Amino acid sequence: MARRANRLRLIPLLAVVGLTALGAWQALAPTPDLRGGPRRVDIPANEGVLAIGYLLEEAGVIRSPLTLAALAALRGTARHLRAGEYEIPQNASTLQVLRLIESGKVMQHAVLLREGGSVLELAHTLDRERLAAAPDIIRLAHDRGFLRTLGIDAPSLEGYLFPDTYLLVRGLTPQEILARMVHRLRTKVTPRMLDEARERGLDLNGLLTLASIVEREAVIRDEMPLISAVFWNRLRLDMPLQADPTVQYAVGKDRQGLTRADLLADDPYNTYRRPGLPPGPIASPGLAAVEAALHPAAVRYLYFVSMDDRRHFFSSTIEEHNAAVARYRLARAR
Repeated sequence: MARRANRLRLIPLLAVVGLTALGAWQALAPTPDLRGGPRRVDIPANEGVLAIGYLLEEAGVIRSPLTLAALAALRGTARHLRAGEYEIPQNASTLQVLRLIESGKVMQHAVLLREGGSVLELAHTLDRERLAAAPDIIRLAHDRGFLRTLGIDAPSLEGYLFPDTYLLVRGLTPQEILARMVHRLRTKVTPRMLDEARERGLDLNGLLTLASIVEREAVIRDEMPLISAVFWNRLRLDMPLQADPTVQYAVGKDRQGLTRADLLADDPYNTYRRPGLPPGPIASPGLAAVEAALHPAAVRYLYFVSMDDRRHFFSSTIEEHNAAVARYRLARAR
């Protein structure tokens, strides 16, 4: 009888040991899905540890929500798991998954706003990366109230978003994303540049507007000071800038060919019909274009035409320009 009683007393102990062993295996053994490669998961804000556990189980990155909850309780982190998007490494154990979510090391998405890029292009990039909806970015970029909070007196944020690579995480608001890009511009356009612009009769908006046109006209940086000189010379003579990229912006034909009807469009950004600078930038200029706008080449050129996909031919008279247009158009037609 004593031996039987001892055996009965061993049963709960063996069950506990068995459950502990199962829990240890569930905590350490990667799931079949993770053996095949890393997985991405989104942890919503304000979720409890068990809800997070069930979400992770459904995503195939842990075996047991209860095991995750028990581990978090033992580590004292059950109430401190961080929301966000995570990339769970291949062959990660439940313990490693938990440590990652405890750390808050969420995924970062590299978003490139290239030199000469537009708000529209940025909006589509952010939408594609599921970081922000394109309509929200476009609406906010033209919201005068939002612009005032950033200290910007311009028609939109066009040109005020500095071209660079930004590491962004899911959960940032469109306001936070755009404000970060404007802040980057303010760190790059120095007080010295603003002083030089004022000496030339330009405020920040005028500087960025001219630089954006130079950016979109130039293909190679070496020509930026020459293109800038053409526009400065035209401004001094009160000649229309006649810059195709401004018309593309006016009629919504970004980087596309223009028709005769486009050139006749009655729009403040059509520099074929309106003298002077347009109301605001047409794209995001890089620092090289800003410097070129401030330091044009010392030349008398008033015209330029494309020689090929990279370089332009510059002229000082309409006769020289017309001859160059005929010459290079004929060469391209062959």
